[in-house]
Parts: sequence; C-alpha cells; structure tokens
Amino acid sequence: MSLLLLASAATGYFGFDQKLPTYLQVPVQPLMGRASVVDGDTIEIHGERVRINGIDAPESAQICKDAKGANYRCGAVAAAALAEYLERSSPTRCEFVDRDRYGRFVGNCRRADGKNIAEWLARNGHALDWPRYSNGTYASHQSAAKKERIGVWSGSFQPPWDWRAQQRGETAEPPIDRQSEEPATTTPSYGLVSSSGCRIKGNIAADGDRIYHMPDQKLYAKTKITASKGERWFCSEAEARQAGWRPARQ
Repeated sequence: MSLLLLASAATGYFGFDQKLPTYLQVPVQPLMGRASVVDGDTIEIHGERVRINGIDAPESAQICKDAKGANYRCGAVAAAALAEYLERSSPTRCEFVDRDRYGRFVGNCRRADGKNIAEWLARNGHALDWPRYSNGTYASHQSAAKKERIGVWSGSFQPPWDWRAQQRGETAEPPIDRQSEEPATTTPSYGLVSSSGCRIKGNIAADGDRIYHMPDQKLYAKTKITASKGERWFCSEAEARQAGWRPARQ
C-alpha cells in the first residue's frame, strides 16, 4: 500500500499507532473478542493489552480500608468485579484512542450489550474518573458511587495515581475520606483533593505565570494551593485553560 493510501485510510474513529514514524502511521483497528482481566482497568484481547480510557482503578497490590476501618485488597476486588461484569456479556469491543507510555492500546471499551465498561467501573466505585484523560466524562458516575458509599467509597483509600507515586518514593498527602472527600487523619498520608472533589491544582508562580498541575505529574504533591494569592482548584483541563492557566511541564 502506498504512503498516500495509508494516510487516506486513517479517517473516522480510528487512531494512529504512535510507535511508528509519522509517515508510516497506519489506522489502528478496534479490538473485539473475549477479554481476560489483568487488573481493574486493564484487559487483554487476542494477546493485546488494553488500558481502559478515562478511569484509574486501584492497583493489584493496593490496600484500602473498608467502612469498619479494616484493610482489604481493593485492587484485587476491582479486578474480580470487572472479570465478572465482562463474563456476563461477551465479546468485548475496544476502540483505539492512543498508546500509553508502555505501548499499551488505550481504548474506549464496551460489552457485547453496548454498556460502557469505564462508566460501570466508576459508577460502582471500582475505579475513579481520571480528569487528565477523561475531561470529567465519568465524574457524575463517580459522584453517584460516592453518595451511595459503594466500592472504594465505602471507606478510605488512596487514589491509584497517588499510590503509584508513593511506590516511586515521591511525596504523598492524606487519603480520601468517604464522606467529605477531604484528607482522613487515621491512615497513612496520600493524595489530597479539594473540598469540591476537583483535583487539578492551579498554581501562580513568583513571576505571575499561571500553571496547572495534574494529579500524576511530578510536582503535583509538592504544589500547595493558597486561595488568598488567587490560586485555585479546577475540575477539568478545559476549565483551567479557559481561565488562563497553562499545563505544567512536569
């Protein structure tokens, strides 16, 4: 196939394989088949690892606290719940969005009955809406799960992106409490959110530059918000950009 044909074929909802040079990019076809679960937000179809787009589930080794304050393996619970959910309506279909830094297929996935898998995970408290990649798509489903105190919202937990940061030895802050979504004081310190539940930090530098930091960025945990200086929280990147903030470089 000529390069011209390759370029012209890349239309519609198909994404591009980011690992190839631009001039050799080809359409990435949707994946469809019986899915096996790797963890709460990752599945495998026909040998291809698929990271479900827009949400972040607890990691396999992650520990949360239930309503009584007892530890439990919330990552394992999320994975088991996802496996049962997919088994009830197979095959699974995932449409390509991007490649992540590990080369995994990132996709929007649905069961055979058309139900959105990321939506179900957020709605049942097995995963969090990930604003950096979702633009708040699953925030309302997450809020419903929080209100009903189901899944991780039944107790206290560390957001998965903060848990991974802690494993890398980065600074962490207090965990999310099920009722206020403010830091809890009885468990190890992890990721902080605003009282409204918005997680993007809008910081103002000494030179007046307005910069927003996403939860999984390097300097996020060290960035403090001082409202008296005009600093603030944002619920989406679009909101931050519209207000005049630019993304942090790291």
